[in-house]
Amino acid sequence: MMVTCCLKIDGATCPDMKNISGFSVYSSLVARLADASCIIAAGFVAYYFRFGHEPELIERYQWMMLSGTLLGSIIFSACGIYKSWRGAVHVVLVKLFSRAFLILVAIIAAYLFFTQTGERFSRLWLGYWLILSFCFCVGLRTVAYPVLNRLRKRGKNRKKVMLIGNKKSCMPAVARLKRLPSAGFDVVAVRTLSSEQCISFRDIDCDTFDPQRDVKMVVDEIWVCLPLSHGQQVENVLNVFKSTFANVRYMPDMREFLLINHDVSTVAGMYLLDMSCSPMNGNARVVKEIEDKLLGLLIFILTLPVMLIVPILIKLTSKGPVFYKQKRMGWNGKSFNMLKFRTMPINNEKEGVTWGNASRKKTTPVGRFLRKTSIDEFPQIFNVLKGDMSLVGPRPERVQFVERFKHEIPGYMQKHMVKAGMTGWAQVHGWRGDTSLEKRIEMDLWYIENWSFWLDMKIFYLTVLHGFINRNAG
Repeated sequence: MMVTCCLKIDGATCPDMKNISGFSVYSSLVARLADASCIIAAGFVAYYFRFGHEPELIERYQWMMLSGTLLGSIIFSACGIYKSWRGAVHVVLVKLFSRAFLILVAIIAAYLFFTQTGERFSRLWLGYWLILSFCFCVGLRTVAYPVLNRLRKRGKNRKKVMLIGNKKSCMPAVARLKRLPSAGFDVVAVRTLSSEQCISFRDIDCDTFDPQRDVKMVVDEIWVCLPLSHGQQVENVLNVFKSTFANVRYMPDMREFLLINHDVSTVAGMYLLDMSCSPMNGNARVVKEIEDKLLGLLIFILTLPVMLIVPILIKLTSKGPVFYKQKRMGWNGKSFNMLKFRTMPINNEKEGVTWGNASRKKTTPVGRFLRKTSIDEFPQIFNVLKGDMSLVGPRPERVQFVERFKHEIPGYMQKHMVKAGMTGWAQVHGWRGDTSLEKRIEMDLWYIENWSFWLDMKIFYLTVLHGFINRNAG
């Protein structure tokens, strides 16, 4: 696992920290102009579909198109659409465009509602315009990116890279770039800093590092591939290339670390390696909150009949309260009282709390059914609406067990980088109840690393499909 970081040498400012390809300002400007042209063109086409040939384009529609274009440019930039997508998975770009256009639609709808000007615009035209704008912007890239990738494969618009480091750190970079020719990088030289045998690739110049010779080599990129523990060697290499015109980047070898949401950030003008960070920041946090509140309210309405019937059944079949509260560990280590419908006799835990063996614990007459169908979890919707939990996320653990597991299971505490969920990636794959806790943590960490709104929707769908009734529910 690698994290690439650009380094500042002799006061020269490096390219965008999150942009490994050094995407130029010129290319970004072209992309912005192309998107603006697509949105405006979509407006004219939508006008033709709605009104035909005869009427001229009314002035208020012109202003709406211009405002939407400027607003779209700002939103697209904030969503990360204008960073380099050289060698990237373009499905991610389509998801970013979907998110950006949803935000654009919401802002336009809010403007029309609060200014009470909605009746001045054709709803059909607005629908055509926004849908066509999305299709034009995505369609343009669908055509352009394969063309650019083919040009790169034929030797156009490529960058020459020299790797400096040790064999263990350089080999993955060489192999990765060879597997992705569309990324546009060619490793032309590898230099090792020790006497170890150099990497043997037929088309790559491999040798030990010679400062006097290598500083004269004409390349576009110089990547220093060394572990963090080799800081002095990194500094020595940087001193050699302090006058180079090439982009110098540091690729620390981090495969021995368990990283979550790793990236590179700029904070108060300082460059920071994100080693293990929560994905719930900025736009992601807003999206997650909206998702929880809107879907949570909908689920509450749909489950209300069950929520009213179950308390009656509990009261009729056993003594004690309807709800059972458990102190659980949540986001950033904050504890909260998680609600459940009570499924056990009131004195079941008088001798202490034990982890696991849920299937062997005593239950009330309706308790076993509530557990098997996961209906006992329904009251957690109140935790979601309150903000203690999320609809989707790692399942929370009791506070007293967290202290034990954090020393036994690698990466256990990293699950608390997001809100605990009513359901999660581990649960929809059957890892619940008395199943392997290590496997559950592995699934939770994968979810945090790969979180997206669409992944939440997939988990939510799988939960509705077959996540309620499970043999491991206990």
